[in-house]
Amino acid sequence: MTHLAEAASRRAFLKSIGAIAGTGVLAGCASRTLTTAAVPAAPIAPPPVATPVEPVVRSVAAPRGVRPELFQRALAALQRHGSRVRQHDRIAIADFSLPSSRLRFHFVDLHNGATRSMLVSHGIGSDPAHTGMLQHFSNEVGSEATSEGAFLAANYYVGKHQLSQRLIGLDATNNNALDRAIVIHGAWYAEADMIARHGKLGRSQGCFAVGQGELDRLFGLLGEGRMIYAEKA
Repeated sequence: MTHLAEAASRRAFLKSIGAIAGTGVLAGCASRTLTTAAVPAAPIAPPPVATPVEPVVRSVAAPRGVRPELFQRALAALQRHGSRVRQHDRIAIADFSLPSSRLRFHFVDLHNGATRSMLVSHGIGSDPAHTGMLQHFSNEVGSEATSEGAFLAANYYVGKHQLSQRLIGLDATNNNALDRAIVIHGAWYAEADMIARHGKLGRSQGCFAVGQGELDRLFGLLGEGRMIYAEKA
């Protein structure tokens, strides 16, 4: 399949998701200028536990651009939560030890170590002074902070940030993700031109916010049923 055909296929896929999800518009997290997201009235059930079809394929070494110790901890988390993570071919790693001006959201192919990276925002509550550096994590409802640990990429929906994706927290450090409406979404304040103008990205309310132009690529790399691992140390 050619690159153009792949792009067209991906656009059609995303449009189909939007059409299906459009019947239930729900809120997600937002920038500080918006009100805190409301929690959906009905709880969102996690996907059924499934045994992976194939085993995790470990790269010989940490992929380029990913800290070796962080990569190993992400792999350990994937093994630990393997029964809930349906797709083991790729993982996403958010390295919050880096400033928001750096490419710190990595998507790693565990078969060959190929990595694609992009910008991602952190939460207001994690960086109250807006330094561009995440200062601390929180799992508390209302904290507007980023949470650390392993997340499961769940279903898509259409909310105030248009097409978005729910996340399920798999660890005690992020198990309030659904209640906090912590999701993946696109945002103007996560666009690359914010760095040229301000030296850093804007902040979310704890969500993994990326530039609108990157959302298509992110969903194509992540999909449903894969794991995101977020850490600072």
